[in-house]
Amino acid sequence: MNERIPEETVEEIRRKTDIVDIISDFVQLKKQGRNYFGLCPFHGENSPSFSVSPDKQIFHCFGCGAGGNVYTFLMDHDGVTFQEAVLQLGSRTGISVNVEPDKNNRSEQQEDISYKNHLEAHDLLAKFYHHLLLNTSEGQEALEYMYSRGFNEEQLKTFKVGWALPSWDFTAQFLKNKGFDLPSMEQAGLVIKRDDGSYFDRFRGRVMFPIENDRGQVVAFSGRIIQPTSDEPKYLNSPETPLFQKNKLLFNYHRARGSIRREQSVVLYEGFADVISSNEYVGHGIATMGTSISDQHIQMIKRLTNQVILCYDGDQAGVEASYRASKEITAKGLAVKVAVLPGKLDPDDYIQKHGGKAFRQEVIDSSVSLMAFKMRYHRFGKNLQTEDGRINYISAALKEIAFLSGAVEKELYLKQLSDEFDISLESLQAQLNDIAPRFTKTNSDLRKPAVQTAAIPQRRSMLMPAYQTAERRLLAHMMVNEDTAYTVQALLNGAILNKDEHQAILTYLLAFYESGHQADPGAFVQILPDRHLRAFATEVSMMEINPEVGKEELNDYVLEVLKYQKMLKIKEKESEEKEAERRKDYRRAAEIGMEIIKLRKALKR
Repeated sequence: MNERIPEETVEEIRRKTDIVDIISDFVQLKKQGRNYFGLCPFHGENSPSFSVSPDKQIFHCFGCGAGGNVYTFLMDHDGVTFQEAVLQLGSRTGISVNVEPDKNNRSEQQEDISYKNHLEAHDLLAKFYHHLLLNTSEGQEALEYMYSRGFNEEQLKTFKVGWALPSWDFTAQFLKNKGFDLPSMEQAGLVIKRDDGSYFDRFRGRVMFPIENDRGQVVAFSGRIIQPTSDEPKYLNSPETPLFQKNKLLFNYHRARGSIRREQSVVLYEGFADVISSNEYVGHGIATMGTSISDQHIQMIKRLTNQVILCYDGDQAGVEASYRASKEITAKGLAVKVAVLPGKLDPDDYIQKHGGKAFRQEVIDSSVSLMAFKMRYHRFGKNLQTEDGRINYISAALKEIAFLSGAVEKELYLKQLSDEFDISLESLQAQLNDIAPRFTKTNSDLRKPAVQTAAIPQRRSMLMPAYQTAERRLLAHMMVNEDTAYTVQALLNGAILNKDEHQAILTYLLAFYESGHQADPGAFVQILPDRHLRAFATEVSMMEINPEVGKEELNDYVLEVLKYQKMLKIKEKESEEKEAERRKDYRRAAEIGMEIIKLRKALKR
């Protein structure tokens, strides 16, 4: 959508927003000195390394490197766009945000108008259906049905569940009377066109579940019939439209984001009814919309966590779906556990029978490792009382064990096989050794991403060469004082910083000042073009520095930077000298030797 928010509005909202207040909604912060510290919401840790500076209005994690200002925090934490972060904070601060359209592209403006029109229609219908269910006699039968299914009023309100009247054209007439164009509503999937050109309602006599996108906007519906018939499906979903693509949408994603961050994992269900039933005790649950998990789904999950708990139905189809999904997810670098449901129950059935608290404790919190699940999976359909059945199972299990990277984990599962089937550990190990070289080599490309991506980021070492420390201190001073920035620029006299990230920040910072901005780390990090540079700049800005720095101290830092460049030049000349000697060009070697002597003398000045 080609729209922009005026820069002055963006800055006004940022200045009036206290980053500590915003982040405190997601992270428990404690004040230590001038800054606040807490556990990082972007990676798992036991000791607080996440710091928020109220003076500079920035945050930085010294463990995983995340950093930025209040906008980038919301973008990274909630997965929202920059524009959405500005609108969200504008609403919170009471500042009106005027979104300016791009006037250069009329076709895209028309698409934007149609998109908004479809969103408005969905939002209006969701509210109307919800009112019908909870507040009218026409919705009483459906309401009692939902209560009989174990849903309570709080769940119905949280998920905006509604009721569509058993009328052929009530919704069509309702939308028309509200000024919506019915051909456009057909494109939105809300009405259907008859052969005679008239329109009728897509959803009739159904409990309506609004489907929301990752921004919390209603983009589709799923309607459940309360009186099953032989010629109608139990569930009827909206067709795919510009608003609604199943492979790009996860039910409850926008609502669960905060819980997913806090739990450091996501529970993935097959159906949205499971999400609603379990939400009171499992707030980090989401679901696909009747489709296999897609690459887009996995990328959405990766924005929030590296740990997925699969909670599919307990029947054979659910187990098969869990196995397929686990392969897709681990191939993209995420870790997987599986919540096992007994007696072929689905999550909703289990909750109706045992309650939400038991579901959380006995199913979700008791989820098994992926390997343990795979061992169970390969037992399905095999008669372990027969020799063929046992051999097939052991062979399948050994192939899975071959994927494992840890020696202890391999031995654990080999021992399980040994004990269960009374086979020597040596025999199993011998067969595994026969399988492993060809099997793991073939699949090595599949294994590497999971090990690399799912690893918890380690705390960075703060030990670094003197020239890097000098460059970082120069940048830290430059970010809080414009005059200091130009002083350092003069002292460098055209020389560039040795580390690429440092030079990039220096270049952007000088451009920031030259465009009329005053020193403000929170505003500066906003203009940096990528997450890596923002994190680097916030890390540097969080350094403890002497606010009364003088030109002499700055000059010492600059000399350290230039000293390293001279050392590099000496090493380069030494290589040239050795090459000249190798070629027996002793005159050239002597000339280079004199140059080296001069450079070494210059180092001592």
